[in-house]
Amino acid sequence: MKKIKAYGPGFMVCLIIGLIAQQIAKIVPGIGAALFAIGIGMLAGNTFLNKDIFNIGTKFSESKLLEYSIVLTGLTLQLTDIIGIGLQGVGFIALQMTFTIMICYFIGKKLGFTKKFSLLMCAGNAVCGSSAVGTVAPIVDADSKDKGISITIVNVTGTVLMVLLPLLTGWLYHHETLKTSAMIGGTLQSIGQVIASAVMVNGEVVEFATIFKIVRIIFIVFIALSYSKMNLEDKKPLFSKKTQMTSKIKAGIPWFVVGFFIFSVLNSIGIIPSIVSTTAKSISSQFEIIALAAIGMRVKFRDLVKEGPKAILYGGLTGGAQIVFAIVFIAILFA
Repeated sequence: MKKIKAYGPGFMVCLIIGLIAQQIAKIVPGIGAALFAIGIGMLAGNTFLNKDIFNIGTKFSESKLLEYSIVLTGLTLQLTDIIGIGLQGVGFIALQMTFTIMICYFIGKKLGFTKKFSLLMCAGNAVCGSSAVGTVAPIVDADSKDKGISITIVNVTGTVLMVLLPLLTGWLYHHETLKTSAMIGGTLQSIGQVIASAVMVNGEVVEFATIFKIVRIIFIVFIALSYSKMNLEDKKPLFSKKTQMTSKIKAGIPWFVVGFFIFSVLNSIGIIPSIVSTTAKSISSQFEIIALAAIGMRVKFRDLVKEGPKAILYGGLTGGAQIVFAIVFIAILFA
């Protein structure tokens, strides 16, 4: 009962916004429910619904519902679909993540940010947003202020790119599935933003962009191991010999990624009835719309003002560099 009282208000608000967004999308089908859900959420979350009572429920809707949606997506895909991104897809993700980390660290140092803060930004932008920041924060012994600011900037950068990339991929690739999915799944910061952006294109891009993103999430293990080897003293080279002990590494594959692959295997061997796959796809779509409303609700304009222009510039330069890298690598690997 306590959980219902805690989660209920925020979840119900997101559900209502999602339903309204879907009705508006029927009147204006060219835009789609996803963008309306985010837009209404942002407007409401910064005005009359900007209340603490909704925070727990919107956080649940943003994170957990998307995790459930990813697991359900596994029931709609087969292993042949996952393998469909090929070695080029995995190579693209490896290159994109590596170059994102390098440029993000370089920008951070040039703008005068500390080594620890720059590394948090690197992980958040290269891997999976706030989840990646939370994973590597104890490894680099980051304080709560650096963690909070980096999460805010990473999320804001991803929110802007989330709306921009469907427009950009329409212009560059005419929404060709593999290239569009690579751009969205290989660039955007959080899994929620990937799904939100892909929904603005079509269902097939949602599936493949999710696969690209899942490959990035799996790579968090290697990022965490690399961070554990780094020298975090500001005046020492990153990979010079350390004088301090590193925090114990706690990084693994998220449960929803495991669930996604298990359901994909079950669907591939033919034991999942078609009615189950169809129902899973429908439920997954509804979870996505509710989650998008929550994402909008949790974007606070005051946070942007509070962090200051230098931090916002850091996010903008990193996001711009990610797009440039993705365009180049897609041109090379998916020609």
